Amino acid sequence: MPDSGAVRQIRWGIVGPGKIANKFADALSVVDDSSLRAVASRSMERAEAFRRQWGGHVAYEGYERLADDPSVDAVYVATPHRFHFENAMLCLEAGKHVLCEKPLAVNRSQAAALVGASRERGLFLMEALWTRFLPIYRLARTWLDEGRIGEVRQASTSFSFLAARDPQGRLLNLELAGGALLDLGVYNVALSQWAFSENPQTIQVLGYIGETGVDEIISAGLDYGSGRMAQFVCGFRANTENDLRIYGTSGQIRVHPPFWGGESATLVSDGRETTVTRPLKLNGFEYQIEAAAACIRDGQIESEVMPHSDTVANARVMDEIRSRIGLTYPFE
Repeated sequence: MPDSGAVRQIRWGIVGPGKIANKFADALSVVDDSSLRAVASRSMERAEAFRRQWGGHVAYEGYERLADDPSVDAVYVATPHRFHFENAMLCLEAGKHVLCEKPLAVNRSQAAALVGASRERGLFLMEALWTRFLPIYRLARTWLDEGRIGEVRQASTSFSFLAARDPQGRLLNLELAGGALLDLGVYNVALSQWAFSENPQTIQVLGYIGETGVDEIISAGLDYGSGRMAQFVCGFRANTENDLRIYGTSGQIRVHPPFWGGESATLVSDGRETTVTRPLKLNGFEYQIEAAAACIRDGQIESEVMPHSDTVANARVMDEIRSRIGLTYPFE
């Protein structure tokens, strides 16, 4: 296991050089204390092409060789949802810190097992819910904690777009754990939980399962008790506004579209309306990388902003939502 206390420059490996991995590698260019060391793919051709584009030192065919590379301190897992658990566990068992794309795993059982492995080995593990680390969300968190809108009573989010009808693509492929909830709804759930800072008592769900067997639209209500509720819709069948609204007893907050990568928010408080912009340094991934690197250097196994308990709780909510619409994956 790397000695996190001795690490200054965090040397990253990337598992799965797809679209999201390109965004991560680009963000590394503006993070002073992190660098790309290695990339691994099932295809040597893809791994080598990624290495040439982003300047990593080593390209591997197969994930095991990257996991065993002693020059890699931490691994970013960017494979399809179905493989998050096995890829993240491989890296943890090899002594690597892990930042894994959301959702951390396809269900609560897998997420809890990864958290257990992290704690047993004293290794950093975080679900890459990059949205929570953005500057505009740090500001919105301050507004909430200062009571600028009073007690939070309602929250609503939408995250939907009209997707291409590709049955073999990641979004609609049941074998890859496709579907709107795990791909988009993870944001809606995580931000609802973030707004209320607790878990829902009951959940109500409507959903549509398409011809490929995945959920194409989900509408859910989360009841936090005492008349406090969150509602969200996510899906692939229409373009929606895609903002986040939080309503309190004395005001409201709106994170403007797209809420998952938001740069501006409006606070309505004490009869005044204020809109604030917090531009991203690059593409937004840089903030979660900085946070992960700081935790690794400090010997922490989880982030206060996206702790293990939140990941497991969010997975439990998504498990219940899927159970309500009768959706299970063939490999579960």
